[in-house]
Amino acid sequence: MSFAKRMGKAATIALVAGTVGGAALIAAEVALARGRAYAAPDPHLAIRTSHGEVGAPTIRLVLLGDSSALGVGVDRVVDTVGGTIATQLAAEGRRVELSSVAVVGSRSADLGTQVARALLGPHPDVAVILVGANDATKLQRPATAAAALAESIRRLRAADVEVVVGTCPDLGAARAIAPPLRQVVGLLGRRVSNAQTAAVRAAGGIPVDLAAITGPVFRADAGTLCHDGYHPSADGYRVWAHALMPAVIDALVTRNPDRS
Repeated sequence: MSFAKRMGKAATIALVAGTVGGAALIAAEVALARGRAYAAPDPHLAIRTSHGEVGAPTIRLVLLGDSSALGVGVDRVVDTVGGTIATQLAAEGRRVELSSVAVVGSRSADLGTQVARALLGPHPDVAVILVGANDATKLQRPATAAAALAESIRRLRAADVEVVVGTCPDLGAARAIAPPLRQVVGLLGRRVSNAQTAAVRAAGGIPVDLAAITGPVFRADAGTLCHDGYHPSADGYRVWAHALMPAVIDALVTRNPDRS
């Protein structure tokens, strides 16, 4: 056998071995990630609060989505995404009635029930949806997940609710997931986010690319994650809220230019 053929055979064996070894490593990391203890919802954190002066122009703000829309990882409403946005709006002279109908572990396909709950009673003025991470980690097809999200947005828009969507965050920043699985999950999240962005616009919502806007901050600062290394901390939720705030203001201006 010539030297070239021997090198070609060796390269093929190395490639196969590397692929098998890499797959085994990722499988082991998946098992470890699933076995980790993650932050749980705080049963005392009831996101149904009022912010701002009585008599000020009132805004009804509702959050939908997964654990991030519930504030898993923190123990005060003011440290959640919704609480931070409500506090900022109240500081600008508004009265905010804040609520959340989010459910831990939700995927885009689970939003339908949340939309129904959000539309019970007086309709919200603005809905902020945070979803996509579970679609990515549970290997949902990005197009399928985006279509389900778009359907929920259309239902909210038909009820005259303005919709802001924080698309799938940068899962590659999650320190609870070890490399190379972290990189794989990050790529899956990016695919979901890209599909979401187009679908949200087409359905009449305002997309906010959380991965692009806030991902570098989460990667650089471990303090943006809570103790489990996966869910945001109070600092992390504030970073997200500040990224979402311009879109929320735009939604309010669209809804009522004279009062926003």
